[in-house]
Amino acid sequence: MNLEFLRDLAKGLAAQFGQNCEIIIHDLRDNNLESSIAYIENGHVSDRKIGDGPSHVVLEALRGDRGHLQNHLGYLTRTKDGRLLKSSTIYIRDENGDAVGIFGINYDITHLMMAENVLHNIVTTEEAEPQQIISNVNELLDELIEQSVKLVGKPVALMNKEDKIKAIQFLNESGAFLITKSGDKVSKYFGISKYTMYSYIDAKS
Repeated sequence: MNLEFLRDLAKGLAAQFGQNCEIIIHDLRDNNLESSIAYIENGHVSDRKIGDGPSHVVLEALRGDRGHLQNHLGYLTRTKDGRLLKSSTIYIRDENGDAVGIFGINYDITHLMMAENVLHNIVTTEEAEPQQIISNVNELLDELIEQSVKLVGKPVALMNKEDKIKAIQFLNESGAFLITKSGDKVSKYFGISKYTMYSYIDAKS
């Protein structure tokens, strides 16, 4: 991965499109989930900086087959303070075709959305539901746990064994257990032992 070239490209794009355009480079080569951001321009857009943790996209990359990951272009994300971003994720590949990095573009279209009738072609996106950008792994794990509960459709206190298996397997498939010490937090949240939690991961649905 030619990081120097990618930095120059990031600077060029940020200069071209201005302060509302965040360009971010994730380095996946050492599988460091705690601090995947190797470079960022206009980090104020998502309130992130070099050395911060991953997004859902990075988790997907670390968990999936890196040779078959598809670029994701023109989708919506949402910052923690509610601003809407039009985002694109481009995988950086090595000579074997495996993803070793991510080149991300996040453009703040909040004000443009207010004038969507005039600027429709600029702000058109493929997805209607924004995905929130997370700046650290603790927030990411909390969001994934929240999603698992929504998937089941009932609070933990009312979940039976099958419900908890469904939630735990969703977390596993989402890459939640790649996060350091996530097993402790998840097992405590669902009121089960870590041994039981791991048995739920392997259980047939």
